[in-house]
Amino acid sequence: MNITTITPRFQVHIPVSIRKKAGITSHGKALIRAEKSKIIIEPLDETKSILSLAGKFKVKKPIPAERIRNYIDYSWEKS
Repeated sequence: MNITTITPRFQVHIPVSIRKKAGITSHGKALIRAEKSKIIIEPLDETKSILSLAGKFKVKKPIPAERIRNYIDYSWEKS
């Protein structure tokens, strides 16, 4: 059991021993919820994030950023 402090901005430091037991090895996102008077924090698996796919796929014909508007379909917008 460990004691930690809740700052005036409601930030909490998670002690090293707790991080090790929970398998938290780096910073990132977490799921947080309340159950009665307890706060449960669970690390999220970042490998399931869509951002983890960045750079994984090669594009055959990349579109230059300055010409991207030419490829957007605006037909759904109201006149």
